[in-house]
Amino acid sequence: MAAAAGTSIYLPSRSRSFQQNQETTRISSLKSISLPIQGRSFPSLRLRPAPLRFRVSCAAKPETVEKVCEIVRKQLALPADSAVTGESKFVELGADSLDTVEIVMGLEEEFGISVEEDSAQSITTVQDAADMIEKLKGLVVLV
Repeated sequence: MAAAAGTSIYLPSRSRSFQQNQETTRISSLKSISLPIQGRSFPSLRLRPAPLRFRVSCAAKPETVEKVCEIVRKQLALPADSAVTGESKFVELGADSLDTVEIVMGLEEEFGISVEEDSAQSITTVQDAADMIEKLKGLVVLV
């Protein structure tokens, strides 16, 4: 049984081993935590809140952005020399909602990913699409 008070941490539930755990429970506002491990009690761990001024953000690889640009050009039948960059918005390139769906389908086929409808609706630029692809490709499912 874990004892806790003040910040935020994820703890495994219904499992004896952290490695065997597939389910987590969120405990909010923790300041310290005490966990017995294999019947032994250990002193409480003090948790310090992380500074909010730091934010980790990963941009997609340039190769991914370029591949997305190619797919967008193809789906919208744009000339090969048309200026399509990471900042290009689908609407500004002349895409309507059906074109955007076709672009997402092309991305799914090219990169071997599956995009949820909610995620697909949030894609408005080439960079958004490339970032989403990198995020989905980075997910590893353990069975």
